[in-house]
Amino acid sequence: MRLVSAFAIGLIFGLGIAVSGMINPAKVLNFFDLAGTWDPSLAFVMAGALAVVIPGYRLVFRRPAPVLEPAFQVPQSRVIDQRLILGSATFGIGWGIAGFCPGGALPALGTGDPLVLLFIAALTAGMLSARWAQARTPSAARSA
Repeated sequence: MRLVSAFAIGLIFGLGIAVSGMINPAKVLNFFDLAGTWDPSLAFVMAGALAVVIPGYRLVFRRPAPVLEPAFQVPQSRVIDQRLILGSATFGIGWGIAGFCPGGALPALGTGDPLVLLFIAALTAGMLSARWAQARTPSAARSA
C-alpha cells in the first residue's frame, strides 16, 4: 500500500508540474529574469502549492501519526548552519543556471530532452560527491 500511495502522490505531483509548464526550463528561467522577459507564472504555481499545503499540513498534523507510518518524520533541528546555507545556495544557483529543480526534472524525463538527462546526471554526480565528502568529514565537524 505504501508503494501504491507513493506512486499516486508522485504521479499527481508530476502531472501538476507538467500541466503548469514547470518542466520547461525556459519558463523557469524567465521567472528569474526580472529585467527582461519576466514570467510570473512560477510565483502562481508556488502560491497554489502553498494554498494546498498549508491547510493540508494543519489537517494532517492533527493526527497522532501518519496513516502508513508509525510516526511523522520531521526535521528535529531548527539550526541555520553553514551546511544548510551552502546547500540552499547551491540548489538555488543550480536552479537558476539550468532551469530545472529535481522535482521538475524527473517529470521532464518523459520529454526525452537530452538536457534533462544531462541535468539528472549532474544532479546524481553532485549527490554522490556530497555523500563522499561528507563521509570523509569527521563526524564531530558534521554535527557542529
